[in-house]
Amino acid sequence: MSTNTTDNQRKVTTRRLIEMKQRGEKIAMLTAYDYSMARLIDEAGMDVILVGDSASNVMAGNITTLPMTLDQMIYHAKSVVKGSQRALVVCDMPFGTYQGNSKEALASAVRIMKESHAEAVKMEGGSEIRESIERILCAGIPVMGHLGLTPQSINKFGTYAVRAKDEQEAEKLIADAHMLEEIGCFALVLEKIPAALAKRVADELTIPVIGIGAGGGVDGQVLVMHDMLGINKGFSPKFLRRYADLSTVINEAVSRYIDDVKTSDFPNAQEQY
Repeated sequence: MSTNTTDNQRKVTTRRLIEMKQRGEKIAMLTAYDYSMARLIDEAGMDVILVGDSASNVMAGNITTLPMTLDQMIYHAKSVVKGSQRALVVCDMPFGTYQGNSKEALASAVRIMKESHAEAVKMEGGSEIRESIERILCAGIPVMGHLGLTPQSINKFGTYAVRAKDEQEAEKLIADAHMLEEIGCFALVLEKIPAALAKRVADELTIPVIGIGAGGGVDGQVLVMHDMLGINKGFSPKFLRRYADLSTVINEAVSRYIDDVKTSDFPNAQEQY
């Protein structure tokens, strides 16, 4: 067995992600919300699986991520963990479970780790949530940061447009990124910011920086599974590349099934006991 094959089979950890950045190996990250899809994604060799609060949109049909509860995130994360062997499983902390109350933040993170067996949590924000992040880190729970477009703050921003285009917001993002590294976050997601700014952050930090709509100058990329597989075709931002058209595949398969049932073609003689 070659060293590369052995390395690909190794369990991905927070430490290994830093090693990947150090040797210039890009990090692949994708969302998942259930056991079956997590198993397929993990078997394909994914480095990180994010149990995103985007489940609110693609699984529950909500317009924003805000309605997701802690119980719902734990349910999804627990299912994903059961389907994952190699990938590092990171669970989003949902809106309202960590902003403004660091004790509640710690209690929420502990529940996620104990009940779902996820290996890390992800939190949106910078200096505003520093106390909550520090309290969680002090408990030994790994934290992935998230800056730029932070969907849980959509009502504050009022738009999903590109963030940090002006100098003041860009400087705050850079300062927050350094702060997150200094207090102990193991990685950082940058969402929908100018590529040049994202590259600068990735170059300045020693922890991995994973982008979504943040250009190619970062240490890795993340997409929402339903978007890149073409299950959800109502969302088409500039940064999204579709790797399949599963909505068409599924629709055609289901239509054939309906036709076969209606015409008594299914089940045939070989499909009966």
